[in-house]
Amino acid sequence: MTESTAIGGSVDVSQSGSIATLTLSNPGRRNTMTEAMWRALEPACARLADDASVRAVVVRGAGTDFSAGADISDLRAILKDEDSGHHDGGAVAAGEAALAGLHKPTIAAVEGYCLGGAWQIAAASDIRLASSDATFGITPAKIGIVYPTAGIERLVRIAGPATAKYLLFSGDFVDAERARVLGLVQAVHPAETFWDEVDTFVQRLAARSQLSIQAMKDIVDTVVSSGTGETGAGDLQAASNHWQHLMATTGDAQTGIGAFLAKQTPEFTWNGGPGTSRRSAEHGAKEGVHADTGAGIRTAPDTDAGRGVMSEP
Repeated sequence: MTESTAIGGSVDVSQSGSIATLTLSNPGRRNTMTEAMWRALEPACARLADDASVRAVVVRGAGTDFSAGADISDLRAILKDEDSGHHDGGAVAAGEAALAGLHKPTIAAVEGYCLGGAWQIAAASDIRLASSDATFGITPAKIGIVYPTAGIERLVRIAGPATAKYLLFSGDFVDAERARVLGLVQAVHPAETFWDEVDTFVQRLAARSQLSIQAMKDIVDTVVSSGTGETGAGDLQAASNHWQHLMATTGDAQTGIGAFLAKQTPEFTWNGGPGTSRRSAEHGAKEGVHADTGAGIRTAPDTDAGRGVMSEP
């Protein structure tokens, strides 16, 4: 990976062992997302997808906030689609689609504020873990804008139409426990032990079979996106056939079953390769993600293995 810094903020990528951390960083501004930062998400995710040593990705904010959302002073440029000229997501939708299309497991670790467009980043992650001090809010109605369609669609799928309307219409802030009750996050941990809890969970995912995880992520996403009817059934069958073939022709199943019978801990080695990711490129193309340079990505040096990846910067 190369290193470059966005003026007014950056998307930092670091790695500890098999776990990568994607950090939203805009010091002094609660990690508000500039246009350059939004556009940096796509190439950052592409590089993580191509790195066979990465088995799980943590998405977080620098310091004590996830992100206060899109930079309001940059909002028109951020939301404008360069091809159509419409203001329905633009760089926000592209960044969200890139993260959602990453075929490896992604975990949003949210502490402090997660507001506005930052929710789209958290929502595009597979799993959301919150610190007890986290605050969530989706606030377009407070500033007279229409939230990007892709973000609304994802919110409806996660929380249901009534909860989506409540959050979007009111712009109310909700605390971490309320967010858990509403289905926005999967778990809430005490602030003082949050990063230890996140690290323990992510290390556990990294030790699991990546064939199993990537297959089930693809199949779950296919169920959600394809709907019912013949087209949906065909997409789901294609996903199933692809992964069942890989399961039969790679070694993870044999490793796992053998370790179970021997009462040992399995050491899974499969982590993808050419032709094994069925939907990541396809997903990005469907969502209208455009190629970009590495501008705005800052690659931090590898940290020590273990808990160091989750420590405060």
